[in-house]
Parts: sequence; C-alpha cells; structure tokens
Amino acid sequence: MRVKVYGTRECPDTRECLATYEEKKLEFDFVDISHLDGLKAFLAIRDTDPLYAPIRGAGRVGIPMIEIGERRTLDWESLL
Repeated sequence: MRVKVYGTRECPDTRECLATYEEKKLEFDFVDISHLDGLKAFLAIRDTDPLYAPIRGAGRVGIPMIEIGERRTLDWESLL
C-alpha cells in the first residue's frame, strides 16, 4: 500500500519527515497542502476525522499526517 504524506515544505516537522523517508528509501506520495488541491483534500480529512479532534481543539494544523490506505496517523516515525 502506498504511503501519502500530507504537509507543507514550510513546516519543519514535514521537512524532517520527508528527508527521513527519502533517506530510508521509503516510497511515498507528498500531498502539498500549500496548493489548493492538496489543501482541500487535507481539510476534508482534518475537519471530519476523530484523529484530529484534539488538534482542532488546540487550534493546531496537525502536519505531517501520514495516510496508508484507510489508516491515518500523526506519528510519522512509526513507519521507520
């Protein structure tokens, strides 16, 4: 199953995630939320997924977010 990373290259956590995945040769697709299509896809998840309830409540963005099939996590290091 292909991994999707939602984030933006302006985010230090997303940059660290992407660099680590590339270093470990983990195959993934990057969904850049700084572009409208990526942002729409991300917000559709963020606004409805229970994973994001505490993130929304704290007023945070919640990236990078990792999606593998139907599974989503904010713990990008769990794939290492």
